Amino acid sequence: MEAINIHEAKTRLSQLVARAAEGEGFIIAKAGKPMARVTAIDSPAAGQHKRLGFLAGQFQVPNEFDRMGQEEIAKMFGG
Repeated sequence: MEAINIHEAKTRLSQLVARAAEGEGFIIAKAGKPMARVTAIDSPAAGQHKRLGFLAGQFQVPNEFDRMGQEEIAKMFGG
C-alpha cells in the first residue's frame, strides 16, 4: 500500500479518492509516520479477503471423491 504525505494528499485528494474507490487503498503519512489508511467503503477489512464461495457453480465435486484412487493407495501401503 502506497504512503502519501499529508500535504500531497490535500493537493491530490480527488485523484486519491477516485483510486481508493477503484480498490487501490493508500496510507496518509505525516513526517513519514503513517496516520490513516484510506480504502473503499466496500473493501474487506485488513487481513480479511472474501474468498469463500468465489467459485460457486463453476465445477461439481464427484460423489465418489473421497474414494477416488482407493485401490492405488491401498497398493502403495501394502493393502
